[in-house]
Amino acid sequence: MDVPVAAPDSADAPSEPGPWLMLACALAVEEKAARAGGARAARIGLGAGLPLPEGRLVAFGLTGALVDGLAPGTLVTARRVVDEEGTVLWEDEPVHVPGAVTGVVCDTGAIVDDAAARLELARRTGAVAVDMESATLAATGRLAGVIRAVADTPEEPIGRLGQAALPDGRTNWRTVLRALLTEPRETVRTALATKQALTSLRSAAASLAREAPP
Repeated sequence: MDVPVAAPDSADAPSEPGPWLMLACALAVEEKAARAGGARAARIGLGAGLPLPEGRLVAFGLTGALVDGLAPGTLVTARRVVDEEGTVLWEDEPVHVPGAVTGVVCDTGAIVDDAAARLELARRTGAVAVDMESATLAATGRLAGVIRAVADTPEEPIGRLGQAALPDGRTNWRTVLRALLTEPRETVRTALATKQALTSLRSAAASLAREAPP
């Protein structure tokens, strides 16, 4: 299946407002990456279940690709957020991040890991990636954008590590250990892909931080 995304943003493209926006992160590791890049960030938990910060929000963190062609570490900046039926929940100019591709993000409310299910969701909605927070943020009327970094793909699913996040976004290390014991090869592969994605998130946050007003 072809990847329905726009070409990566060039370094000299017009910039959208950056770190005076709040990067809303589901996971503690995402928040850490955002802050390491110098951006303002807050942890909102899985499904945005924690209290939301004030101000304009950018959904920021890891994502699973729905289509082939988006390698781990690829940055996606959303031009539209849809639900599982393709209903548009938010649409606006994407936040500019150098090197990011532009596409549609689908809020599924749950992890989608089966390759066939991913491709069917992409076909039905036109989305290239998924998350579980953008719909809640869109409903506030304060969503300014969505920036995600690919950590897993149809060819390389997340596996048991997908259950390692606690509701508040911290890591359940017992689940990580069980994954290592039962799926060692898949778990190491996913961990390396996640590390690559977090590096991309840190770079994206740094880019936004450089655009901050004095």
